[in-house]
Amino acid sequence: MKKTIYPVIYTALLILSGTVLLSSCRKDLLEQQPTTEVLQTEFWKTESDATVALLGAYASTRPCFDRDYYYDGQAEYTRVRGTSTTSGNLRLGDAYNGGSFGPSGYGGAFDKMYRYLFGAVNRANYVIDNINIMIASNVGNRGNLEVLIGEAKALRALAYFRLISMWGDVPYFTKMQSSVATEANKEMLSQARVPIGQVRDSILLDLQYAIDKLPVKAPSLGRLAKPAVIALRGKVNLFWASWKKNGWPELEGFTQDVSAANAAYAAAAVDFKSVINDFGLGLYMGGDPGYIGQLGTADTLPNYYHLFTPKANGNPEMLFVFTHGGNATNQGEELMRDFAGRSHEGSQCWVSPRYEIADRYQSLTTGDFATKLVGMNPTKVANARTAANSAVNPQSYANRDYRMKSTIQWDYETSIGMISLQSTGWCPFIYQTWAAPVTINGVNYLTYNTDGVNSGYVFRKFVRNYAGQGRSDGDFAWPVIRLADVFLMYAEATNETSGPQADAIDLVNRVRRRGNLPVLTGAMTADKDAFFKAIEQERIVELIGEGQRAFDLRRWRAIERVWGGPGTAGVWRNDTWGDNKERYYQNTADRTYEQNYIFRIPPSERDLNPNLTQNKPWR
Repeated sequence: MKKTIYPVIYTALLILSGTVLLSSCRKDLLEQQPTTEVLQTEFWKTESDATVALLGAYASTRPCFDRDYYYDGQAEYTRVRGTSTTSGNLRLGDAYNGGSFGPSGYGGAFDKMYRYLFGAVNRANYVIDNINIMIASNVGNRGNLEVLIGEAKALRALAYFRLISMWGDVPYFTKMQSSVATEANKEMLSQARVPIGQVRDSILLDLQYAIDKLPVKAPSLGRLAKPAVIALRGKVNLFWASWKKNGWPELEGFTQDVSAANAAYAAAAVDFKSVINDFGLGLYMGGDPGYIGQLGTADTLPNYYHLFTPKANGNPEMLFVFTHGGNATNQGEELMRDFAGRSHEGSQCWVSPRYEIADRYQSLTTGDFATKLVGMNPTKVANARTAANSAVNPQSYANRDYRMKSTIQWDYETSIGMISLQSTGWCPFIYQTWAAPVTINGVNYLTYNTDGVNSGYVFRKFVRNYAGQGRSDGDFAWPVIRLADVFLMYAEATNETSGPQADAIDLVNRVRRRGNLPVLTGAMTADKDAFFKAIEQERIVELIGEGQRAFDLRRWRAIERVWGGPGTAGVWRNDTWGDNKERYYQNTADRTYEQNYIFRIPPSERDLNPNLTQNKPWR
């Protein structure tokens, strides 16, 4: 055995920190008694020990999901700068490090994520194995320990769901891997890929166990409870239904099956409906839009904005989250660092909205799309700042979905600048300026300092509008599953089997209400295709920046619909000044599309395990 590729539990402290070890060892070393692992004889004596270990499993899973916003760069409405995930720009050892987050050519860049996801599986198995030993030894309360096993199995299911969503068939492990020579390690080094259907069945079994054992309310923020696991099971079935309906030709041996798709859609709908109706859950602030300030101000922002700040931590819309610490914990989220610019604690603006997202925000008057914005260069067009529908005219953004102001900033929109944990006052964004002096209504400002955007917009979503925390010290609880997504997934699942249904239409309208939009028009719910477009529209504007869109495009097989098929001219991404910035999928070969639908099994894993086959497009 050349090396160990999965994390190993060392001490209770390392369990909590989620530290990952990649060790090299010779066979003779593997024969020795480990000196760096917490042994059964020294640990696993109490329910408290078991809980500490479970929290370690959460800590190991979090780095695989808490920066999923990067995946939005693989779709069409968010740009992730090409150097954002290179070494040094992420936390040491981050699972996203080295990933490719552009709209194409990304499928071969997630070897590290593959390993980290299996590391999360291994931590879950470690917990499950040892708690089962406790139960067999009559240590602790059986019922309490089974709840902990339920959480660990749900975490294992979450990790495997992401694995099959990216790689299809993968090895399936139910025993902990270690740095010592064990039968489990021999299995690891010879395990062939298990067909996706079998892995999916195992995921559903884990989730069923968790549903049976978990309480309705989690014991603390960031822990799993019954509604979250039911929602996750619904999502697994929804994805399975999408794959079965639309096919996955890049996955060898996978077959389309309309009957199986409809059964999975129906099962997903049952779970989503249970989450919606059975637990007294609701959208943040009752789904009310709240209040919106005047153009150019940010002292009053709609409720949707506040949902993505720490003040909303613990609200019932967030069904499952990964928690973060605040200042000086070394466990902070990096949302401001990734979404804001230098004017905000020296943030680096790795993630920004593309120009095309603005036209997705609908009119408050009609509830439908407004006249398309027109890019104009204010240094060349004299009336660019006042022309109707000009993308650099602030008035063009008036009377739009409240989520627009909550999510993006356009020219002359403001946010709070920050340095050394102190506010520097309001900071107006003006594209193509960097910390430049500007006078607005008689008040002097320095403009938002960022050259990290090429669209004319920056994000407001996830950017804290108050000082006091460093750029990497946020304590926002990152949402993995939230209720608004469940509303939209329920609508999608029922629409696939039965067309537009009254309760599904109502749920989509409840999501739209937080944007202060009118209800869907009759034309938007006239038939299955029209309602799907309405659901997709809400998924775009409601979930932007949350890592959902690229996975949606792949499961719907919609990459060609968005970017054009093989050999076509491709699609330009533009900016508010009317310039073409980047073109994607120009004269792209079929093989590139195939490689974007399924990811490459890491070559290093195949070197270790000769029984691992490779996905077809990567041979």
